[in-house]
Amino acid sequence: MDEFNQRPGNEEEKPVIQETERHEEPPRYSERPVKSKRRGGFLPALFGAILGGLIVWFLMNSTFDNEKVTPQVGSETTGENNLTSERVSIDINTDVTDVVSEVADTVVGITNLQTVRDFWSATETTREGSGSGVIYKKEGDKAYIVTNHHVVENAEELEITFDDGTKADGRLVGSDMWTDLAVVEIDAAHVKTVIEFGDSDALKRGETVIAIGNPLGLGFAGSVTMGIVSGKDRSIPMDFDQNGTVDWQADVLQTDAAINPGNSGGALINMAGQLVGINSMKITEATVEGIGLAIPINIAVPIINDLEKTGTVQRPTMGVSLFNLEDVPSSERKGMLKLPEDIAGGVIVTQVFRNTPAEAAGVQRYDVIVEMDGKKITDMVGLRKHLYNDKKVGDMMKMKVYRDGKPIDIEMELKDGNTF
Repeated sequence: MDEFNQRPGNEEEKPVIQETERHEEPPRYSERPVKSKRRGGFLPALFGAILGGLIVWFLMNSTFDNEKVTPQVGSETTGENNLTSERVSIDINTDVTDVVSEVADTVVGITNLQTVRDFWSATETTREGSGSGVIYKKEGDKAYIVTNHHVVENAEELEITFDDGTKADGRLVGSDMWTDLAVVEIDAAHVKTVIEFGDSDALKRGETVIAIGNPLGLGFAGSVTMGIVSGKDRSIPMDFDQNGTVDWQADVLQTDAAINPGNSGGALINMAGQLVGINSMKITEATVEGIGLAIPINIAVPIINDLEKTGTVQRPTMGVSLFNLEDVPSSERKGMLKLPEDIAGGVIVTQVFRNTPAEAAGVQRYDVIVEMDGKKITDMVGLRKHLYNDKKVGDMMKMKVYRDGKPIDIEMELKDGNTF
């Protein structure tokens, strides 16, 4: 339907206390001297004086020596009394440090290497970008990493950097643009542990989560940020081809844990050390702060399994090409499509491919899809979500379409494919 494709759519003074001067009368002595009754007391008195002097000398010398204390390294001497404070190293463990130490080895850096040519046709391998990944499985001599599709997109080589700095080669097993997920295979020799999957559906708003990854590249490798689950079941519009038209609505978790470029593909974990999300993106508008997004692990697991097994995601298909009804002028809706005035949204079938479920079910060109399995369909994003999220290969699907202005019910068996 070429004619449709051509149209856009914050001193207190203290009181002074003075002592009263005291005047005491000197003691009065009798005018007659008192004669001692003791005789021969000179030698004992002399001996006592000498002994007392020795004791005083000893005590003063001992005190002087004790004051000559040299502060040791890691201490400070303060005040006139030479009080010494020492720096003491204390090993502090918290729930967060325990969780991080448990899973740190499972988070890796991923460098996307591509070959470029200069003016003289010389080739050079360059780093086109870097991101993060999470080791989720070790089987035999192989281990598997989940990351984002956009981290590995167009990579000719993948370099994996472990938490201890060790590097290894990675091989792309499969990648899926729609869910922004990819699986990378590596040699299991370097793998110490793998992460455990959690249940993203069980997350609560306000629950503490930790993000681990490599923001701004490997220079900040293994960065840890902490926040809470800010929201669940968020839908974010995606425009893959940057043409101004929304192609997909990504279902994500919202967190205020800092997520920056390079965190992509890293781990969002709960306080049990389980992987509950794959860090994917952040909203970068100037007026926005603290909105990070992650792919819920419950959505990711089926995709991961498909990518690991076949390299692709098995999605049901009808076998048609489509066009949004909203992009068609109202005159043509009434004229050529003959749609009732109350039909404002839907998806037009512009082509039916041969040997497909749509052809077998009798779908025709210019049919306008308005319902699938009783769910209202207003545009291609809604159609994709129903087809890709709610249906499986081999399922039966019922559609309500308008053909020549009349409603028709169509039923088809969905098959595997890469188109609608």
